[in-house]
Amino acid sequence: MKENAWTRWPSREALSHAGLSRARCLLAWTVRALVLSLLLWGAFTDSRVGGWNAAAGAGGVLLAALLAWLFFRSTLQHRLWPSLAALALLQGVALTAQLSGFEVAAPVLWCGCAVSALERLPPAVALAAAGVALGSFGAVSNEDVLTSVATGIGLALAGYTLRLDAEARGSAQRLLAQERAARVAEAETAALAERARIAREIHDVLAHSLSAQLVHLEAARLLIEREAEREQVLERVVAARQMARSGLAETRQALSALRGELTPLEDFLNHLVGTADGAEITITGERRVLPAEASQTVRRAAQEALTNARKHAPGAKVRLCLDYRPHEVTLDVRDSGGPPGDLTGTGAGYGLLGMRERAELLGGSLEAGPGVEGFVVTLKVPV
Repeated sequence: MKENAWTRWPSREALSHAGLSRARCLLAWTVRALVLSLLLWGAFTDSRVGGWNAAAGAGGVLLAALLAWLFFRSTLQHRLWPSLAALALLQGVALTAQLSGFEVAAPVLWCGCAVSALERLPPAVALAAAGVALGSFGAVSNEDVLTSVATGIGLALAGYTLRLDAEARGSAQRLLAQERAARVAEAETAALAERARIAREIHDVLAHSLSAQLVHLEAARLLIEREAEREQVLERVVAARQMARSGLAETRQALSALRGELTPLEDFLNHLVGTADGAEITITGERRVLPAEASQTVRRAAQEALTNARKHAPGAKVRLCLDYRPHEVTLDVRDSGGPPGDLTGTGAGYGLLGMRERAELLGGSLEAGPGVEGFVVTLKVPV
């Protein structure tokens, strides 16, 4: 339900002094000090009777200051009845001052009540309270009617202007708080995204390297069980050691990638193909530098596809095709097929799933399945 404008309080940001500049705070305290000085001066000069009457006037000034403080606190907390009670008591003090002969203090209190009511209370209540205060001021004023009306209108406009200014300041404070909250949320989201990216990089590097080592070590184990020649076992162990070295190099490369230091994609793929038996690569299209995330996705997909080819179709020919298109880059990896190897059942089977998720995060796709001869993996990444 929409809140009624006539009963809506000014926001707490508008009623508080938060966000005020030092100059405006100094001006506000100067005005208060001036009003208090006027009240004290009226207490000691307007009374025709000295002594106890002047002391009573000073006590009335302190009481008015206390009631004003209560009014400001109650309005800040949006408590209507305590605010009206404090305002009514203030006007009662003004009336008492007028009847006691303090002819300076009373108008100051009435004018202050009118301006403060228009600034800090809901409009419907503020108009009534200000009308009572300005009516009392006009009734005791020695000026003519036109001057009193002009003074009342001026005071009302001053109170309304202060209200508009406070509301504008409150809106600015709320917008600033929302902007800060949005920046904090954005920073947290960026941090989480960066952590996820680092986690993916570490997982992909370790998964590829360890899977490749597992292929060779498992083959060495099978050869030992079959009492194969020493040279065959040694060949697998040496290959596993080479994969460990390659994994260390890839880990260093991943760290460089996280710092934004990537080797050219073509060089990486040529090196990757050079370390794999029976693999070849074709690069088409206009070569260009890819964004870091897109480049890493292509690299990891190529590694995963080659690892799967070694596991599921050992000895098969593998052909990689990297195609630079106007709005995307495509990587096609297909093997010539063959009988399944001894390591077909090893691994958790999450490699291609992880590659697909990585591609989809960039708005691309990864398709994997049987082809005409063997297995085909096709990656598309928008750039």
